[in-house]
Amino acid sequence: MKILLCFIIIGTVFSQKLLIPMDQLQTDHLKAYGVAFWTLKKGEEVDWLLNYRGGSFMINYDGILERELKIRGVYYEPINTVVLTEIFAQIEENNMDMVLLEKLPNIAVYSPPGKQPWDDAVTLALTYAEIDYEVIFDDEVLTDKLKDYDWLHLHHEDFTGQYGKFYKNYHNAVWYKNMEMQFNATAQKFGFPSVHELKKQVASKIKTYIQNGGFLFAMCSATDSFDIALAAQNVDIASTVYDGSQVDPNYRNKMDYSNSVAFENYNLYTNPMTYEYSTIDVPPSHRTVTKGAEADYFSLFEFSAKWDPVPTMLTQNHVAVINGFMGQTTGFARSTLKNHVLIMGEVENDELVKYIHGNVGKGTYTFLGGHDPEDYRHFVGDPPTDLSLHRNSPGYRLILNNVLFPAARKKEKKT
Repeated sequence: MKILLCFIIIGTVFSQKLLIPMDQLQTDHLKAYGVAFWTLKKGEEVDWLLNYRGGSFMINYDGILERELKIRGVYYEPINTVVLTEIFAQIEENNMDMVLLEKLPNIAVYSPPGKQPWDDAVTLALTYAEIDYEVIFDDEVLTDKLKDYDWLHLHHEDFTGQYGKFYKNYHNAVWYKNMEMQFNATAQKFGFPSVHELKKQVASKIKTYIQNGGFLFAMCSATDSFDIALAAQNVDIASTVYDGSQVDPNYRNKMDYSNSVAFENYNLYTNPMTYEYSTIDVPPSHRTVTKGAEADYFSLFEFSAKWDPVPTMLTQNHVAVINGFMGQTTGFARSTLKNHVLIMGEVENDELVKYIHGNVGKGTYTFLGGHDPEDYRHFVGDPPTDLSLHRNSPGYRLILNNVLFPAARKKEKKT
C-alpha cells in the first residue's frame, strides 16, 4: 500500500507541467519568451523543446505561473503523465531535442545616449516581452564593463566612424550635429585623435568580449560596419568630412580581413554621399530580380536538434519562410562570407543571405540583416512599430531566440 501511494505521489508531481506551445495555436509568441525569462528570474528552470510544435517551452506547474500566463495573454496547456510520456517519445524518435534553460542571462544593449526604444527592433522586442536589459555605450565598453554581461546587442551603430553614412541627407540636422559633438567629446576623453579611431577600438573590445565567451547579436548596419571596422584597424577609410584627413589611397591593400569575423573580399564605398558601407550589403538597387517585397522572403534552414542545438535554437519558429525587411544593411552577399560562416536563413536561388552565425574563440556572433521585421521599409523619423499588433511575428521570434539561447545548459557534442 505504501509503495502504491509512493508511485501515485511521484506520478502526480511528474504530471504537474505546463506546456507553452509555440506553434500556430500560440496567442502571443513574443510574450511567451518573456514568461520563460520571468521563470528563470525566479530561479526556476525551463525546458525548451526544440522543433516540437514550433519550439515550445515546458515549465513546472505552480499557480503563480498560471496566473502570469493568463495576465500576459500567453496560451498554455496543462500536461499530465500520459501526454508528457508521448512528448518524450516523439522528441526521441524525430529531429527534436529538449534543452534545459537554467541561467538568467545578463543582457546589454549597446546604444547611443538619447535613442528611443523604437529606434531598434531588439529593444522593442525586449520591452514588449518584458525582458530586463541594461543600456551601455562607449564609456562602458572602453572601461571593460562588457565582462558583466552574457549577451550583447549592437544597436544600429556605425563602427567605422562615418556617423551612419547620413552625411548627404542629414549633416545639417540638429541631431546629426549633436551626434558629432558627443562622439568627438568621447574620443577626446579617451585620447583618440578621431571618432573612427575611437569606434574601431570599441569594435576591437567587443571582439575580445566574444572571444572570452560572450554572445553577440547585431542587425542592420551594426553587422557590416562592425566587421569592416575590425578589418580597417590600421587604415583610414573615413572621408575628410568626418575627420579632416583624406582616405588612405592604398586602403584596399591595407584591409586585414583576418582580423574580422564574418566577411572578406568586399569593396568599400568611401564617398560620404553614398548611403552604403560596402558591397557586403545586398540592397534592392543591387539586385537583378525585382519582384517587390516577395523577392526578399527568406527561408530558414532546418538543423539537427540533437547534433547542432545552437543553430536549432536560433531558428525555432512556427513558419519556415519569413517576410523580408529592408534596412541600411538589408542582407549579406553570399560571395563576401568567410568559409566558416553558418548560413541560417537565405533567399533561395539568390545572392542574398539574411541570417548568419559563427564562433569566435569561446563565444558566438549572430547577424540578421534588415532594420525591423514588421516594417518592410523603415525610414528615419517613422513611428514605432506596435508589437501588440504583431504578437506572432516570425521575424521578431528570431531576435528573441538569440536573447534566450545563452540561458541553455552547455552540453558536450555527441560522438
